[in-house]
Amino acid sequence: MRTFNYLAKTTILSLAAMSWFACAANDGGGENGKVPDDKKQQKIADYFSGYLEGNTSLYDGKGPLRLSEIEAARAAVWEAWKKANIACQEEKLIELGPLSQGNSCRWNLPAKLEPNAVMPYYWGSKGETVPEGGFPLYIYTHGSGPKDREWANGLALCNGFDDAPSVYFIPQIPNEGNYYRWWQVAKQYAYEKLLRQAFVSGNIDPDRVYVFGISEGGYGSQRLASFYADYLAAAGPMAGGEPLKNAPAENCRNIAFSLRTGALDNGFYRNKLTAYTNDEFDRLEKENPGSFIHHVELIPGMGHGIDYRPTTPWMKQYSRNPYPKTVSWENFEMDGRYRSGFYNLYVLERSNDDTDSRTYYEMRVDGNRIDLNVRLVSYKAVEIDPQWGIELKFEKTYQPVTKGKLLVYLCPELVDLSQDITLTVNGKEVFKGKVQPELKHIVNSCAAFFDPARLYPAAIEVDLGGL
Repeated sequence: MRTFNYLAKTTILSLAAMSWFACAANDGGGENGKVPDDKKQQKIADYFSGYLEGNTSLYDGKGPLRLSEIEAARAAVWEAWKKANIACQEEKLIELGPLSQGNSCRWNLPAKLEPNAVMPYYWGSKGETVPEGGFPLYIYTHGSGPKDREWANGLALCNGFDDAPSVYFIPQIPNEGNYYRWWQVAKQYAYEKLLRQAFVSGNIDPDRVYVFGISEGGYGSQRLASFYADYLAAAGPMAGGEPLKNAPAENCRNIAFSLRTGALDNGFYRNKLTAYTNDEFDRLEKENPGSFIHHVELIPGMGHGIDYRPTTPWMKQYSRNPYPKTVSWENFEMDGRYRSGFYNLYVLERSNDDTDSRTYYEMRVDGNRIDLNVRLVSYKAVEIDPQWGIELKFEKTYQPVTKGKLLVYLCPELVDLSQDITLTVNGKEVFKGKVQPELKHIVNSCAAFFDPARLYPAAIEVDLGGL
């Protein structure tokens, strides 16, 4: 159960936020050690503005919270975040209209990430009614044919899928060629900008975000599903099939995952890789019943062209749990970039030095006991395609970490903050006691995740080098 309705725009919520700023604990400084509420608000607003401009250092403002203040503090911080985003000088999403009208615009992606990268996109809704919690958001990635044709086909297909009421973001890949993919860093920038602006708009249900695509978009959406699983309710790549090193199945523990490929689709081993993905999800689900919901299908008699219609009706059954009690995260780099956080884990220092290994985190919460295991994982290819050298199948080896730092963010949805909490890391108890809620954790987690469901009031810092 959420602490507050993060989509509501009510007078009560606004008054709660205003009241909290007036009554919250002091920041230090000012006359008699007190900071006026307008100064507190301005400090947070300035931090958010700087963060959006690229200064991602952590907010260090003081401000312990009573448990009774958490809900209002979350509301106040989210309001400050919304205002900073509205004031940010950047290209915004266009006004939401019917998808059938084909309303489109374009974003200029940063040249330092990809030169000459302009991303056109369709943005529109389906259905006559707005769901109470906001629209589900579907992100569709098209195939690798001529991009104008593929983009137009995507609009036609998405208008016909049975998933209304819904909102669609249908981007066109900025550039074409052998080295342009949906998972590259410039496109990561676009997806995160999309989610950030969509959540701030209040039109989108943050617990019903879906990513799917066809062919090249199938490859892309499979990688994105693993990379961004903590934002997703479900994912549905089609006519694809990535080697699992590129999209670790473990990361999809808490989402619903669909992969549909023609049984005769042997181009780039799509059918074989889809079968390997099914085997891995079956194994994980058998070991963790109910944690790896999946529907992976090799469609008999079909090649690269399949029926695309079943995927979104299957995905729309599922919504995200933003507070899972068990998290598995293999922090893999995608086009040279790592995620800084996943669900309630935030990395201050990675444990792996380079891409020869990755850091693997596994967290389990049982009441007020948290068990965290952190290891390095390395891949060895045990099956390689002789024609192109594609690595198809792997063995993994794990070893202990010797360094690294992270924050384990906490909230009332995960633990009882009024009672002692025990944190064990790699079998060693590193913390036992009450955790003090603080304003800075809500601010920092808001900036890091830009997710109204993940405004964490407490955190425990872990130094893995000291274990």
